[in-house]
Amino acid sequence: MFRNVAELIEQANLQNKKISDIMIEQEIQVTGRTKEEILSIMERNLEVMEKAVERGIKGVQSPTGLTGGDAVLMQKYIEKGNLLSGETVLDAVSKAMATNEVNAAMGTICATPTAGSAGVVPGTLFAVKKKLNPTREQMISYLFTAGAFGYVVANNASISGAAGGCQAEVGSASGMAAAAIVEMAGGTPAQCAEAMAITLKNMLGLVCDPVAGLVEVPCVKRNAMGSANAMVAADMALAGITSRIPCDEVIGAMFKIGQSMPTALRETGKGGLAATPTGQQLKAKIFGMPLKASD
Repeated sequence: MFRNVAELIEQANLQNKKISDIMIEQEIQVTGRTKEEILSIMERNLEVMEKAVERGIKGVQSPTGLTGGDAVLMQKYIEKGNLLSGETVLDAVSKAMATNEVNAAMGTICATPTAGSAGVVPGTLFAVKKKLNPTREQMISYLFTAGAFGYVVANNASISGAAGGCQAEVGSASGMAAAAIVEMAGGTPAQCAEAMAITLKNMLGLVCDPVAGLVEVPCVKRNAMGSANAMVAADMALAGITSRIPCDEVIGAMFKIGQSMPTALRETGKGGLAATPTGQQLKAKIFGMPLKASD
């Protein structure tokens, strides 16, 4: 059993195993299920993610009209070439938005670690798939690696926007994705931890301010930017760049920052972008509410 990232990396190194293998073993120990059962469950999660991405890049619209179609626009932009950010990064951005647009359209997604941050892990996975050509087994392992870091965050800090702001949701998801990318690309367990740390520390303080209280604006585009963050952090870690602040300390800092955030910036829809004039107008339009000076 591991409780933090340091223990996770230590176990992986001592046993000469990948982080995904350590996570699978822990699931066996905790749940009492067989390895085959655990792999089967994760494969079903992968299938849900895959279908959401496929649906989203074809184009969906949310019932409110706030979100939808941006994943399609990005795919069309990629097809034109002459990209500034690179195809793999932008493909991850598109597929992350696709997943969250499906969520906003009341479709089925896999919370990774939450519904509001569900786009980053599958978005990056299906983007790097083109680059790394993984087997189905390796794609499932990707999810276990992401899950291992999500497990640490959930048990030592928070993955809830209401408790810790969007840093706890999209921030955590982005760190999880970065670590998983590194393992799939052949990086070491230590490099996975560096990627997680680099990603999360650059998303510290990110508030949760959903317009009209809905998981649409700015959530969809935050998943897009979180995916780009994860991709760059993974490259940095693979290049040998390290975080001066250890991963567990970054997670601890995130928890303390979340505790100090005012409630208006923690998923209540009362602060940040939700409190802007346009945010309030959208809320009134969606719910038919008269604008109030106190809102």
